Amino acid sequence: MLALVSEQGYQATSVPDVVTRARVSRSSFYQDFEGKLDCFLALCDEYSRGMIDEVLEAAGDFGDRPWQEVISGGMDAYLRWWRDRPEFARAFLVELPAAGTEGLEHRIDLLRPFEDLFAGLGRYMRAKDRSLAPLPRLAPRAVVRGTTELIAEEVRRGRVGTLPDLTGDLVDVISVGLGAAPVPSRR
Repeated sequence: MLALVSEQGYQATSVPDVVTRARVSRSSFYQDFEGKLDCFLALCDEYSRGMIDEVLEAAGDFGDRPWQEVISGGMDAYLRWWRDRPEFARAFLVELPAAGTEGLEHRIDLLRPFEDLFAGLGRYMRAKDRSLAPLPRLAPRAVVRGTTELIAEEVRRGRVGTLPDLTGDLVDVISVGLGAAPVPSRR
């Protein structure tokens, strides 16, 4: 499923294509999956669990670290994760929304842990800097959706290999999105 969706897109991929590529029978496929969408969503679930774990580990316990360092470390790990998995980057970021409303909603659900991460980071930033205004309720969601779409655009344009080059700019976008100034050391 991953190879086919990456090569030809979700819409053009069929169950017969998948069973042929996987060298399994159609009945074996249907023992595990209800259909093409179910198989694709299971693929996205499996890969996403690993991605979320790796990125949350890179962001780590905030401890007493500067919030800019937390954002930078997490974003760098996130972008490198996608760079190292170009087929999945295409499948998840570009093709999952092509699977219709259910695919798009599934992607949103899989990104929800990052909304929680950024909400926690927003609270942490405010504990470190009392001059920051209260975090708008939708800010973590907007940051996750915005950065996801910016990264998806790069993948659509065939630039998955250079995603880590965006770390600094995306750290600034996240900083501003969470109500702080861009990272001073970058200016």
